[in-house]
Amino acid sequence: MRSTAQNAELALLLEVAGTPKPGNVDRHRDHDDLRFEHFLAGAVGARPGLERAAAGEPLGESFRHAVEGMSEQRGGNTQFGAILLQLPLVAAAGVEDRQLSPESASAVVDATTVADAANFYRAFEAVDVAVDEPPEDMAALDVRRGSDAVPVLEERGLTLADITERSADRDGVAREWTEGFRRTFAAAESIASGEGPVADRAADAFLELLAAEVDTFVITQHDRATAERASERARAALDGDIDPDDLAAEFVAEGINPGTTADTVAAALFVALERGVEV
Repeated sequence: MRSTAQNAELALLLEVAGTPKPGNVDRHRDHDDLRFEHFLAGAVGARPGLERAAAGEPLGESFRHAVEGMSEQRGGNTQFGAILLQLPLVAAAGVEDRQLSPESASAVVDATTVADAANFYRAFEAVDVAVDEPPEDMAALDVRRGSDAVPVLEERGLTLADITERSADRDGVAREWTEGFRRTFAAAESIASGEGPVADRAADAFLELLAAEVDTFVITQHDRATAERASERARAALDGDIDPDDLAAEFVAEGINPGTTADTVAAALFVALERGVEV
């Protein structure tokens, strides 16, 4: 029987193995500077941090260790957002007397501390993460400042839950933290009820998620209009008006990478595995 951390690692591996995932690296498609093998190495490197979270160690420290391990490959940032979305779920699942649920994961979020927020910021020093410019009133809390922002966090008494809440209007992973992992658990149910190889079910879930809601990473990369058009094209693929493989080629040509959607799929796969989906 796999441990909680093993399921989290497997979820990261299954996510990148799913194909086609238009715009994302998968087992059939590499980007010029980011390859399938980098994601495999990133998932393996994250395992020690995932084990810490499952064992009940502080969430921020577990996240920092997971990201530092993930970064030990030549591609750079492979799964920063996916790990952040997985961690409260992993921590909740690691508690023996508590079932993994939106409520138990939200309880983990609510229990985060200022120290967790500090380690979250320190994790940005391990890898280059594409983020939006913060609002003017949050300039001192720009995550790209890394550990330099920690004194501000401590002065203001901001927990990791506070930080994600302040980012939820522009970041899909942060929104999941603040809205009870709504999309994650819905996608997990879709994966569990599907048929065929689990990695292929994950690819189907990716299209469903992208069709239903714009990807905030695409907004960061490009703009909202591009993100809305990407979701329209995903709906066309679901309706059979365009082949998903053709859409994948289209997104790659346009530099559209729905990374937040992929992060949600990785978290959903973890939930599905914990709830008994067999591989």
